[in-house]
Amino acid sequence: MLYLFLTKATATTAMTIRYVIYRRVSTDKQGASGLGLEAQQRDIALFLETYSGQPYEVLGTFTEVITGKDTGAVKEEREKAIALSKKHKATMLVAKLDRLSRDVEDIAGIIKRVDLKVACMPQADRFQLHLYAALAEQEREFISQRTKQALAAAKARGVKLGGLRDKTGRRNEVTKQKAQERAERLSGLVKPLVAAGMTTREIAQELNNAGLRTSRGHEFQSMTVSRLIQRLGL
Repeated sequence: MLYLFLTKATATTAMTIRYVIYRRVSTDKQGASGLGLEAQQRDIALFLETYSGQPYEVLGTFTEVITGKDTGAVKEEREKAIALSKKHKATMLVAKLDRLSRDVEDIAGIIKRVDLKVACMPQADRFQLHLYAALAEQEREFISQRTKQALAAAKARGVKLGGLRDKTGRRNEVTKQKAQERAERLSGLVKPLVAAGMTTREIAQELNNAGLRTSRGHEFQSMTVSRLIQRLGL
């Protein structure tokens, strides 16, 4: 009986599926296309609860913050996740394939090193993941070429490129100028309060008590007063 109990216990332990989670986010567009950390974690949790074998264990979670486009450089946190996966023969889990990499050769190399699962493609095997990566790379190249041709055609027709950015820039400058002018109008009230050593929260309360409101009609807050003080150079 004791031997039977030990055998069952060992089998149960062996059946536990181990995962190492890797998430990647760009500082400039972390919310775009559902690629933010919250969205990635949601997809990963859905995979673990719905598609993973039971029971499962998460050995670690690694998060990479990338600035700008993926240049193919070695990602430190990704390498840590791969190393931990190899050490414990665990499955590396990502929310979407392009959160791992956007380079098909890079993805192929990782697939050779570790067992990989993609939450949004729970049934995909290694071959399918490799194929999907190749197709996605072709699609990006096609879109890039199509965009370049469209811009060249528009330029040939005399269309001034970058016009929207120019308008946005001018609009931002006008907004900054108005904010500065409003700050100057309030300087007579704010400067004495700052000189008296009042906190930004206390200054906000004084402005609100005086019946003043921000340019958008809201009550002053500590952060609003802080920006106001910065504009006045106090």
